[in-house]
Formats: sequence, structure tokens, C-alpha cells
Amino acid sequence: MNRETIMTMVEEQNVKFIRLQFTDILGTVKNVEIPVDQLTKALDNKMMFDGSSIEGFVRIEESDMYLYPDLDTFVIFPWTAEKGKVARLICDIYHPDGTPFEGDPRNNLKRILGEMEELGFTDFNLGPEPEFFLFKLDEHGQPTMNLNDQGGYFDLAPTDLGENCRRDIVLELEEMGFEIEASHHEVAPGQHEIDFKYQNAIRACDDIQTFKLVVKTIARKHGLHATFMPKPLFGINGSGMHCNLSLFRNGENVFYDPDGSLQLSDTARSFLAGILKHAAAFTAITNPTVNSYKRLVPGYEAPCYVAWSAKNRSPLIRIPASRGMSTRVEVRSVDPSANPYLAMAVLLAAGLDGIRSQLPAPQPINQNIYAMSKEEREANGISDLPATLAQAIVELQADDAITHALGDHLLENFVESKQIEWDMFRTQVHPWEREQYMTQY
Repeated sequence: MNRETIMTMVEEQNVKFIRLQFTDILGTVKNVEIPVDQLTKALDNKMMFDGSSIEGFVRIEESDMYLYPDLDTFVIFPWTAEKGKVARLICDIYHPDGTPFEGDPRNNLKRILGEMEELGFTDFNLGPEPEFFLFKLDEHGQPTMNLNDQGGYFDLAPTDLGENCRRDIVLELEEMGFEIEASHHEVAPGQHEIDFKYQNAIRACDDIQTFKLVVKTIARKHGLHATFMPKPLFGINGSGMHCNLSLFRNGENVFYDPDGSLQLSDTARSFLAGILKHAAAFTAITNPTVNSYKRLVPGYEAPCYVAWSAKNRSPLIRIPASRGMSTRVEVRSVDPSANPYLAMAVLLAAGLDGIRSQLPAPQPINQNIYAMSKEEREANGISDLPATLAQAIVELQADDAITHALGDHLLENFVESKQIEWDMFRTQVHPWEREQYMTQY
């Protein structure tokens, strides 16, 4: 995509507004919408905004920030009004002096990708598997706690009443250039999954943010509310976002070795060893909310133990059966509330630390870890992921490789925000407490 192509498309498609999008530290998509006659100014990287009003960006005395659009992210939203369509460009954030803003999650991921290239790798690919729930809206357009169906894994209509909504989401995504690989009802009632083709890490993270926007927009057209909250309901599975990761060098998947055990290369084994080593520390980033830890419990298919396997789905890391160009490491703990740019930065940094240190992979755990006793897990060298956001923040701050992956600005602001979130949760009196103690004491 180039400047001339964008200008031509805008005119031919009757585009009237451009959304200049970026992502804040918490993973929320922000945007400045401009009329089309300001597009030239935006393409010249001259569009300024107040960074002090964005969560975790800058202090008021440093507020001027500039939006640098990535031209390859130009897309027209298919669902926008016929009187004048809306298009978007995803932007990086820069200081007035032209240097990248260190608090921009997208720029930060590019920094870690640069360190990957210094080690001789050319691409870090991500294939995400985001899950979400669909709840009914009330007569005022507000979300209820009523699920839209009682379907189960791979169910079809009429049990899966979300099928039409899910199909419309897929059609919109395909019109925007997504290559959809699968869509289906997930295990829990009202839960769905749509998988799209892997991309390099920056593009994949852009796709995740776009995906969330499309899902929420189309769900509302069906009278539904889509949520990527990790565990909206007790007693059923939560929503994950399994991340399929692979490293490439000049078009070749360096995780594949036809002569290696399980046809995995030494690079793949060191990469997954790095993931395991730093798992407790990066969990605050990959599972960043108080609610995330309600999902990471035994019994609901979410991993809560640090181990790997090629044969079962209870450990943190699974190695899917595909080999050759499709050889990959699937990290199963990540949930869809994560900021994808920060999540990929810490996962890549963890894996690269394993490669630099030539860490050996521990033995795979091929039995069901959920069925093991604590003593059996300890005997097999299996540790637990953090059980709360507070514990995860402590682990994060103690790990040099993961704090480096964030940089000082992102680390400081992320930790401050999450400590406030935890304290608000900790000091709140919850309905469960009143149910348990009101009449007992």
C-alpha cells in the first residue's frame, strides 16, 4: 500500500472519515477521527494529539505526540454508512523530535523484533486463537447476563444460536482481507472462536485489535454483546487466546528439524525452555486483569502449570502435530484481555533468552497434570503460574529479561495501573462474602 493507492481508494470508495488508531498500555484501541480532507496531513506524519489524556502515556507537560500512520494497515470498514464510508490507519506514536515514543506498545514490539534480527532471525510469526462470549442486550442496549445460546463444542444451529452472528463476523473480516481458517462454537454456552491465518507479529497484533472491533460491532447489530473478558461466568470454561509462535530465517522455519526428537530443532527446544523459565514473570502481561486468574484454575482446560507436551492439553505449552513450515510452539495461557503487542514482546523476549542461553528443554509431561498431586508435580519439576494479579506483578518486577522487554516507561506505568486495579478489587466487598458470612457471623 502506498500514498497514491490510498488516495485513489478514498476517492473511488466515497470515504469521508479516517480513523487514526493506536493502542494504549492496557490494550484499548484509541483513535482520532479526521475528515478526509485532512488525510494528506496525516500521511505527512503531521497529525498531533494530546498524549497526557491517554492511560500511561505522558505527563501533561510532555503532552504533544505525533501519529505516524502505517500505510499497509489502510482498510475501509465494510459496515460503515453508505453516505460516506470510514477507513482506518493504524499508527505508531512519535515524540515531536521524530523519535519513537517508548510508551507505545507497537513501537516497543518493534524494538524486541530488532533484537531478534540481531540474532539472525528474520520473522516472528503469530497465529492467534481468540475466544469470546456473546450475551444478549436488554431493551436499552445494555449487556445482560443472559447467554445467547446453550450450545457446546462444535455445535450447529439451532443449538448454536450465535451461528448467524459468527458467520456475519467472518464475512466482514474476509472483506477486510483476513484469511479465516476456522470458526466454531466453543466448549462453554455462548462461547465462540474464530481463527485466522498467522502473520508476522506486528501484523498479527494489528489483526487481533481489528478482530475485537469487528466482533463487537457485528454482535451489536445482532442484538448481542461480545466480550473478551477471560472468565465472565463461574462454573464454565473461560476464554483464552492461544498463541501459536514460530521463528523463521529467510523463509525457513527454524523450529523444524526432520532429524530431531519430535522433529523439533534445538532452537525450538531452547525457545520453549525460555518460555517456561519466564512464564511466571510474563503472566502479568499475558493475563493482565484480576479476572484473568479466575480462568487459570484446574478443571476448565486453561493451563495453570508450567510444563510442555506434544500429546496433551493440560500444560502451558503444547506442540501441535503439524511439522515442516507449520512447526510451532503453542502458548496456551494467554487470554484475550492481553495487550497483544506487549504479550508478543514478552513472549518473544522469553524465547530469545532461552536461545541465547542455549537452555535445554525439560522432559515433556505427557500425562494429565490436573490429575497429579502436588507432590507428583513437584517431583516432575512442574511449578504453578501465579494465582493472582498481585502475585503476577511481583514475579514480573523480579525478572530482568521480561522487564527489559517492556522498557522502563511501559513497566512503570503498567505496574502502577495494575497495582491500583488489584487494590480496588482487594478492598471491595463482593457478593460471595456476604453470602458466606452475613448470617454466619
